[in-house]
Amino acid sequence: MFYDHQQIEKKWQKYWEENQTYKTSNNTDKPKFYVLDMFPYPSGAGLHVGHPLGYIASDIYARYKRHQGFNVLHPVGYDSFGLPAEQYAIQTGQHPAITTEQNINRYEEQLRKIGFSFDWSREVRTSDASYYKWTQWIFIQLYHSWYNKNTDKAEAIDTLISHFEEKGTEGLNANQNDELNFTAEEWKNASDLDKEDILLNYRLSYRAETTVNWCPALGTVLANDEVKDGKSERGGFPVFQKKMMQWSMRISAYSERLLQGLNTLDWPQPLKDSQEYWIGKSQGAQVQFQVEGHDEIVEVFTTRPDTIFGATFMVLAPENPLVETITTDAQKAEVDTYIEETSKKSERDRMSDVKNVSGAFTGSYAVNPFSGEKMPIYISDYVLMGYGTGAVMAVPAHDERDHRFAKKFNLEIKKVVETEEDVQEKSFDSKDSVCVNSDFLNGLSYNDAKSKIIGEIETKGIGHGTTNYRQRDAIFSRQRYWGEPVPIYYKGGMPYTLPTSALPLELPEVEKYLPTEDGDPPLGNAKEFAWDEANQKVVATDLIDDKTIFPLELSTMPGWAGSSWYFLRYMDPNDEETFVKKELADYWGQVDLYIGGSEHATGHLLYSRFWNMFLKDRGYISHDEPFQKLINQGMILGMSAFVYRIDGTNQYVSKNLASEYQTQQIHVDVSLLKGTSDELDTEAFKAWRPDYTDAEFILEDGKYITGREVEKMSKSKYNVVNPDDICDEYGADGLRLYEMFLGPLEQSKPWNTQGLSGVYGFLKKFWNLYFNGDVFEVSDEEPTKAEYKVLHTLIKKVVYDIENFSFNTSVSSFMIAVNELQKLKCNKRNILEPLAVIISPYAPHICEELWSLLGNGESIEFEKFPVLNEDYLVEDEIEYPVSINGKMKFKISLSAQLSAKEVEDLVISNEKMQQILEGKSPKKIIVVPHRIVNIVI
Repeated sequence: MFYDHQQIEKKWQKYWEENQTYKTSNNTDKPKFYVLDMFPYPSGAGLHVGHPLGYIASDIYARYKRHQGFNVLHPVGYDSFGLPAEQYAIQTGQHPAITTEQNINRYEEQLRKIGFSFDWSREVRTSDASYYKWTQWIFIQLYHSWYNKNTDKAEAIDTLISHFEEKGTEGLNANQNDELNFTAEEWKNASDLDKEDILLNYRLSYRAETTVNWCPALGTVLANDEVKDGKSERGGFPVFQKKMMQWSMRISAYSERLLQGLNTLDWPQPLKDSQEYWIGKSQGAQVQFQVEGHDEIVEVFTTRPDTIFGATFMVLAPENPLVETITTDAQKAEVDTYIEETSKKSERDRMSDVKNVSGAFTGSYAVNPFSGEKMPIYISDYVLMGYGTGAVMAVPAHDERDHRFAKKFNLEIKKVVETEEDVQEKSFDSKDSVCVNSDFLNGLSYNDAKSKIIGEIETKGIGHGTTNYRQRDAIFSRQRYWGEPVPIYYKGGMPYTLPTSALPLELPEVEKYLPTEDGDPPLGNAKEFAWDEANQKVVATDLIDDKTIFPLELSTMPGWAGSSWYFLRYMDPNDEETFVKKELADYWGQVDLYIGGSEHATGHLLYSRFWNMFLKDRGYISHDEPFQKLINQGMILGMSAFVYRIDGTNQYVSKNLASEYQTQQIHVDVSLLKGTSDELDTEAFKAWRPDYTDAEFILEDGKYITGREVEKMSKSKYNVVNPDDICDEYGADGLRLYEMFLGPLEQSKPWNTQGLSGVYGFLKKFWNLYFNGDVFEVSDEEPTKAEYKVLHTLIKKVVYDIENFSFNTSVSSFMIAVNELQKLKCNKRNILEPLAVIISPYAPHICEELWSLLGNGESIEFEKFPVLNEDYLVEDEIEYPVSINGKMKFKISLSAQLSAKEVEDLVISNEKMQQILEGKSPKKIIVVPHRIVNIVI
C-alpha cells in the first residue's frame, strides 16, 4: 500500500489542532511531568534542520510520559525581545513588533509541521504587555527587597527600615554595595531623599555607577557574553569599557546558594563546572596597604595572605578610582594613555589574555605592612575592578602573571615559599611547601601560615579573613528600544517604582529607534513617556515639571529578563491577578526535563536560578531550583560547499585542479549543487549573485566539483537545510526519526540528506506490515511465541533507551523489529497494535493513522505504553555448540531449563558423541549454561 506521508501528516496535524489533543489540564489526580525546551528567539531566517534536534528529543519524552499516565506540561513560547529585530527596525523603520510577529508566525508554521505535542494554548511571548507586566512586577519586588545574611534569604525592605529605626546599622548583616555606619537617631533625622539613597545600597535591584561594555555603534551596553574579542557578537562593532549609571541585580547575594544548589541538580558536569568557575568562590584575607605620602589606602583581597612578605609591588585596575588620586604629574600622560587603551577591551578579553603583559607606573608607592618595604604601584589590564577590590598585592615569585609583570618591568622577585626552583626564572605556586624569608611565618605550612597571618592582620587592625566570589552583580539596563520598560520614575534625582496597579508600563511609540541627539536611549524619542504621580498614569513628556509629573527611566531591561521566569508563567499563562498561582506553582514545581544548548551555561541558567530563589524567599513559590534535570543537545553540523576563485580573476577552478593555482576558497549555497552530488550547477551559480554572472570555470572531466567541509550550520555559510523541504519529501516522521538516528543526543553530528532514504524506507516497511497489498489486513489470531519475543524485546530496549535518552539506538531497534516481523509475515493485532504505541513518540503521524485504521476512535497519545513481560524473552530451547579439543564438531538443541549435569549427560549419550568417543571416556567436560559444551578427550 502506498505510504502517502503528506496526506497523513496534514490530516493528523489538523486533528490535533481542532481537538486540542495536547492541551494540559491543571485539574487532575494524575502525577505531573514538566518537559521544557529552552526559550526560542524567533529569528527572521526561521528554523533549519539543526534547530529541532532538542525539540524532537523532548517531544519523544513528553509523549512517552503521557503513555505512562502522567499529566505532561509541554509548552512553547517565544523570547521575542531582542537586538536583531531592533537592528532591522533601525535599518528599515519597520516596528520591531511587526518583524517579531512575522518571525513568530513563520516559526509556528514550521514547528506545527514537524508535529510537536506542544500545548499551544499556553504560548507566551516576552514582548507581549500581558507578559512583561509580570516581568516588571518581579523587578519591583526585587527593588523592595534586601538580602539578610543572618536568615540567608531576601526579605521585604520594610524589615530593613524597621532595623534602621530601632538600631541603625548596629548588628546589621546585609549584602550591600558599601559598608555604612549610622545610628537609629541619624536614620530618623535623615531626609527622605537621603533615606532613599541609603536604601539603594541594599536593594536587590539598584542603580549605581558601573563599568560596562559600551558599544557606540549599537548605542547600548552589552553583557560579557555578547562581546567577542573586543567587538559586539552581533555586527562586530568595537566595544569599550565605560563608567555609567546602570541598573544592576544583586545576584552576588546568592553566590553561595547558587554554588551549593548545583549539588542537588542532575545536570551535565561541564555545565556545573562552568557555573562553579563563573561564581568563583575563593577564601583568603582583605588587607589594607598605606600609600606613601597620601591619606589613601589600597585594599586588596588575596587568597594567599601567607605570601605577604613576598609582595614587592602592587597593581591596580586601570578604572580603580584611586588611580586618579595617586598618579604623579610625571606619570599622568602615560597612565591616561594606558587607561584609554584598556577601555577598548572587554573584561572577558582581559581575563583570557594571559600572554601579553602591559602596564603603567603611577609614580606612587605603598608600604608593605609586615616587611615595611616600599612597593611601587602600577596599573595593568589583568586586574579587574569588579573582582575583589580592583587591586592586587603582587607576589612575583609565586604567581605566574605577577612574575611575567615583574620580569617585564624589572621588579624585585622575592622567594617566600621554600623551593629548589630558581624563582628569578619561573614562579613556583604551591601549597605543599613551607614559608621562608617571612619572619614569624618561617617553617610554617600553608594552612598554619594562612591562619597565623590572618590573626596578625586582624590584630593590626588592617584587615580580616574573608570569602570572595568572582561573580559580580548583573547589569540590568540596556540603552535600546526593543525591551521591557523599567517601571521607575525619577523624583529629585532618586528612583521610585511605579505602583503595581499601573503595570504594565507599555513601550511607547517612537519615531526612530536610535539614541537621541543628547545621547539618551531610544525611549528618549517618545512623546508620551512621563509619569503623572497625582493621577497615576503615563502622560506627554513635555508636561514634565518635576513637581507632579516626572521623567520615566529611559533604559529597557536586558534580553535575559523575560526568560528568567517564563517557566513559571507556563503554569498559569492567562492569570491577570498574579504571575502564577501558588497552588499551581506547587503542583507543577520544578521543570523535570529541560533541554537546550550549552551556550546558556552562565547567562540564562544562572539568572533563572537567581530569580527562582528570590521568588521562593519571598514566599511566591516553594521550590529552590527551576530545572531538575538538564540535557545539552549537540549541534547538527552542515556540509558546506566551496568554490575556488583564482586570485585577481573571475575564474573558478574545480577542486582537484585548485592546487595548481593561487586561489581563494568561497562558500557557495548547497542548493546550487546537483542533487546529492558535489557537482556545482554552474548556470545556477552564475544566476545566484550579480558578481558571479560572468564567472568562467575550469572543469575536470567536464564537471565543476566543489570542496566540501563539515561546519556549524548557519545562514552565513550557505549550508542551511530547511526542515520544510525535508518534511515535504520524506515527511515529518522521517525528519524526526532521522535526527534521532544520527547519533547520541549530546554529541554534534553532520547532516547528510542522503541518509534520510534509510529511515523513509523503514517507515514504508512499517506501514506495509498492516497491509496485504492495498488492503488493510490485521488478524485477531493469537501471535506465536517468536512474534511475542520480537515485540517484548523491543519494549525492553525502547523503555531503557527513552529513560536513558539514547534515542538513536531505539530507532535501530525499530528497524530490527520491523524486519523480523516482516520475515515472520506477522499481521497479528496483539503485536501490531502495541507496536504502533511504542513507535508513536518518535513517529506520531503514521502511528495515529495506523491506530485509527485498527478501529480505535481516540488518539493514540494517551494509550497505555505496552508493559514488558519477561516470560516471552525466556528461551525454550538452547542450541549448544559441542566442541571437542577446541574444535566445534556438532550442535545439539536442548531444553533451556536443564541443569549443567543434565546437559552433560545428554551430550555424552548423544549418538554423534558416542561415535566420536569410540568407547573412551572423556578426560574433562565443561558446560557453560545456555552457551557451549567443551570436551577434552
